[in-house]
Amino acid sequence: MVADPTVLTSPDTGDTAWVLASSALVLLMTLPGLALFYSGLVRAKNVLSVLLQCGAIAALASILWVIVGYTLAFGQVTNGWIGAGNAVMLRDLGSLRPGTAIPESSFALFQMTFAVIAPALMVGAWVERARFSWVLSFSALWLLIVYAPTAHWLWGGGWLASQFGTLDFAGGLVVHTTAGVSAIVVALLLGAREGFPQKLVLPHAPVLTMIGTALLWVGWFGFNGGSALGANDNAASAIISTHIAASAAALTWLLCEKMSFGKPTSIGWATGAIAGLAAITPAAVFVSPGAAIAIGAISAVVCYGAIQQVKNRWQIDDSLDVFAVHGVGGIVGTLLLAVFISPDLGGTGYFGEMTMTSQLSAQAIGIGAVALWSAVGTAIIALMVSIVFPLRVEEEDEQDGLDLANHGERGWDLD
Repeated sequence: MVADPTVLTSPDTGDTAWVLASSALVLLMTLPGLALFYSGLVRAKNVLSVLLQCGAIAALASILWVIVGYTLAFGQVTNGWIGAGNAVMLRDLGSLRPGTAIPESSFALFQMTFAVIAPALMVGAWVERARFSWVLSFSALWLLIVYAPTAHWLWGGGWLASQFGTLDFAGGLVVHTTAGVSAIVVALLLGAREGFPQKLVLPHAPVLTMIGTALLWVGWFGFNGGSALGANDNAASAIISTHIAASAAALTWLLCEKMSFGKPTSIGWATGAIAGLAAITPAAVFVSPGAAIAIGAISAVVCYGAIQQVKNRWQIDDSLDVFAVHGVGGIVGTLLLAVFISPDLGGTGYFGEMTMTSQLSAQAIGIGAVALWSAVGTAIIALMVSIVFPLRVEEEDEQDGLDLANHGERGWDLD
């Protein structure tokens, strides 16, 4: 997050309006963007279950954020590991968020939308087989135990940013690395869908995925542009980088498909765009448009290879490639930030005494710490919740489809 250091006594209405509008754009990414993106990729008998999981997680995360999530992530800094409890139930918020020109209430709202999409991203790892009660219980604890501390470390004045100088503009580590690493841990614990990897599971509605991708792409302007916390040049620069990185990644992914099996696909375009968006997120305000093109193209190639590695070699059924796209994309962008922030490459330049080597080290430390915390925390939370709510539905329910078995509904009434 980048804030205007100018000391003000009252909010700037233009900056506040932009952050409020960005909050709506980021919520649009989850509802309906991510929900449609994921629902199109599953079989028809599971489409409603995916939509409902995204919707229920959004509602639950919002309530938890107000009650205690915000203060854990952005409460007063004490030990650098977790925020103090001064803002429980969003009480005693300041007229201005320190270091910004916006009310703290608008900052809390904006951050709420990030807390909504982070656990929702993991839905793609367990689609078509996870129990609904487990999903909600796990997501609630994950938000408070994994996401909130990580946000504090990097955005709330915590130890990674203050001691090591790790940079994450809009969530390459806080959102995408946490969700991506956690997703593959859950996929390992949950086990593969029936027939994987021998049986090919085809998306039932690529058109929904294309629509969801378009909504995610546009919403990402609020995700990255809003993280400037003001209507300023940083916001404009971040949006330009966001758009151009997604464009480069989508086209590169199509080229990879053409070279691999002869035909570019709509799902490939969508997946490539998301990979580019995830990769540019940590670096958007720090790099030039030319660097954004490079980051998008590189992330597409790396994430394309990561999907082959996870699915074909490791044979892990991370069903909708959350780790390979979001996790790997976020990590790639986090590392490339240290290279392309160089003023020689058009970037904003290193801060203080940082050099490319020291910034790379700081980024690597951030990746290691966030990945380790996410993996260990996820494993413990998932297994603890499974004592009360089993992770996986019954085999018969999985065969019938979760729409009917868990919710008594059908996504499509073809009669």
